[in-house]
Amino acid sequence: MRPEIASLRREYAHQYLLEQDVASDPIQQFDIWWKQIIESEVIEPNAMTLATASCDGMPSARVVLLKGFNQTGFSFFTNYKSFKAMQLEENPKACLVFYWKELERQVRIIGLVSQLSDADNDEYFLSRPEGSRVGAWASPQSQVIESRNWLDENFEKVKTELGEQALNRPQHWGGYIVKPVIVEFWQGRPSRLHDRIQYSVMEDGNWRVERLAP
Repeated sequence: MRPEIASLRREYAHQYLLEQDVASDPIQQFDIWWKQIIESEVIEPNAMTLATASCDGMPSARVVLLKGFNQTGFSFFTNYKSFKAMQLEENPKACLVFYWKELERQVRIIGLVSQLSDADNDEYFLSRPEGSRVGAWASPQSQVIESRNWLDENFEKVKTELGEQALNRPQHWGGYIVKPVIVEFWQGRPSRLHDRIQYSVMEDGNWRVERLAP
């Protein structure tokens, strides 16, 4: 063990999270925290770790951007031919983790995953900057490519050859929604006695709220 790494630690003492103070619904509670995060001017507050696994249990994780949330779940967009998409096709379950260090908070979401509708995909794709839309056509996401030059040249080639068509959504690009079954809110506290409040969905659709030991 490297001592200069093992000794890295900080004391958490900004806020607390008690059962009597949280909403009865995790989406409502997420919305409360989300508004506070936005007001705090955190850089890229919608950055979240997305963890997936293949059917044989091999895990993979990466940071993606949250693009929306409502009572149905949490949505993000990607290439449907990417590695994450292949794992989600084999095993349509995922875990999302938000870490907002400025407020010493984490949110962990475990849920079932499904694709968004073509209408939702088109609406979001058309709201993206032009370069991002061309990039969705030009980049064979997760595939091996020969060089950075190839990627840049393919971008310009696609932009020229497809013209206005490149600004429309390719069929291999779209969104997913993660419908939560477990949501944990973590608030840093002193002496590593952190607050952990977990919501678990019950058979009747209501949520059980429990405290977890840190």
